[in-house]
Amino acid sequence: MHSEFNLPKIPDDLLVDPVPNWKELLKDSSKWHSIPILNYTPLHKLKDQTLVRFRGMIQDMMDPEIYLERYEVKSSDASSKRLQQGKYRDCLRVKQGEEIDYQAEANVHGERRTLFVVSIPGLNDWTKQHEKECSPIQELATESQNVNQAKKRAATEQNDQEHMDVDETEAGPLKKQCVEELQTVAKGAASTGLAKDYLLNSPLPSRPSMACMVKVYEDFDSYQLNTLVDFVGFLSVDPALDASSLDMEALNDMESLSELQAANPSPFLIPRLHAFGVQRLPHANPLLDQSLLQSNEEAIASPDVIHKDLRILLKLCLFDDDLAAEYMLCHLISTVYSRSEMQSIGKFTLNICNLPKECLEHYTTKLYQILELLLPASHYLAMSLDTMNTSAFAPKKDYETNKLVSGLLQLAPHTHLVLDETRLQQGKLEANGVQAIQHLAHLINNQQLKCDFHFYHIDYNADIPVLILSEGRSMLPNDFAVPLNADSKAVELVEESLKAAHHYLSQNGRLQLFRKYLTLARISQFTVSEEHTEMIQQDFVDMRKANVKSNADDLHGLLVLSRLLGIARGKDSLDKETWQLATEFEAKRRQRLQSLPKSAAQLRN
Repeated sequence: MHSEFNLPKIPDDLLVDPVPNWKELLKDSSKWHSIPILNYTPLHKLKDQTLVRFRGMIQDMMDPEIYLERYEVKSSDASSKRLQQGKYRDCLRVKQGEEIDYQAEANVHGERRTLFVVSIPGLNDWTKQHEKECSPIQELATESQNVNQAKKRAATEQNDQEHMDVDETEAGPLKKQCVEELQTVAKGAASTGLAKDYLLNSPLPSRPSMACMVKVYEDFDSYQLNTLVDFVGFLSVDPALDASSLDMEALNDMESLSELQAANPSPFLIPRLHAFGVQRLPHANPLLDQSLLQSNEEAIASPDVIHKDLRILLKLCLFDDDLAAEYMLCHLISTVYSRSEMQSIGKFTLNICNLPKECLEHYTTKLYQILELLLPASHYLAMSLDTMNTSAFAPKKDYETNKLVSGLLQLAPHTHLVLDETRLQQGKLEANGVQAIQHLAHLINNQQLKCDFHFYHIDYNADIPVLILSEGRSMLPNDFAVPLNADSKAVELVEESLKAAHHYLSQNGRLQLFRKYLTLARISQFTVSEEHTEMIQQDFVDMRKANVKSNADDLHGLLVLSRLLGIARGKDSLDKETWQLATEFEAKRRQRLQSLPKSAAQLRN
């Protein structure tokens, strides 16, 4: 039924009577993905009030805003008046010779919220490329086509303007001004007193995100910090939105001025979007966007075969160590699937340790390059003293601008964080570095991000798989430490092995299969029957008799491991074979740990 309607062209289309059910219309995946995606479309190619999408992570939430949802406009001599809609717009609209009657009884005030959304931090190149290729905006081939398109657009704008019968004060071509503004911002001469990087507020400064201020009109409490969303709405890039266009001399309070500048940056640096459609994203993998999960079952139609091929790849990258490959695969598909007051159940922080000394210089970065090809979003962090002592790891509230200033750990769910502990050097860990270690430990232990509000802290739930690469056992807490049992021949041929891994990925469409498999495995359902629960309890009792060191944490680790081993093999419930495999792997892992020094990486204060 919803396919009978076309998408709205202007905000007023959303307010006609009777109001079309746009939410129902947008359930049509083809219509949703036919909308240009702002993330990859230059602003100068779009005009004000264009229907667009923006896909990203909610990085901050701004204060509620009261606006004129409907207002009365009267002629200057008060001989005539009319009602004007203000919803889904930033600027009030009047004809020449008219003014707004702010005291009119017909005026209706509404509330909306502004979400500060950034493109997904740590998004890998292949993910961006796929999203960009799927955007319907295409480059025009020739200059003549540009001229023809411009003429058609001008004619359309004129017709639309006549149809609306409104001479809007903010209307007019914005392309030239937009290009000029973008050039100005690029040169570092932003129109406000706050720096460009501060306004954009990217969690990963070395990999800057695009930012968009998304205004929502309903279900305010349903939005949560650090979650993934895909919004549909109308672009707003009116120059009047820039704080520099306001009368700054009227403001003597510098704190208020800073807050005003932060809340009203140039729309050509940070555009606005008035949303009327939203999708919460369960993952960041665009390969699975355009259809329901049920229709993607063919992507893992033979999970045992894909599991075998992926394990071969990981084994090749891990010095021919099959046990380490199994644990790495479990890490790649892990997720927090349940929470209690004491635990985040499902987390799988993995420490691959005992890395061969002769390979440390380049191995960790080249291993990460392989993982980068497989995962939609990830980030490599070299834990050097300089990084630990100078970088901001957790978000912190800036009360002068009323802005939550981001940190390295403010990442979207399922963004794999790879910590390279082999980059540690001897030296002094300063106060910021100590705090950074504490933030990392808190994230690993609780899968929570601690945000600093000066007078108090707030913990926000996270789901960030952490992989620690170290020479000895990591100084950071972890759920599973796996010492590598590196084959001597594989150590000698590590360069060739990593090149072979790249070649292996390029064959028979394996790379796309692996990418789909890892995401679908992560969000798969898995159950444990009552029968197998009793079997687990009995086995644990037997283990306690044989090894008094076994405790509740060991049991929890076995349950998480057996779940992931089962999912990796395409199973949806636990069986005896998978449970025994988990206990066998854990026995081997513990045996390796007994002969490993406690730590080969020490920071000296």
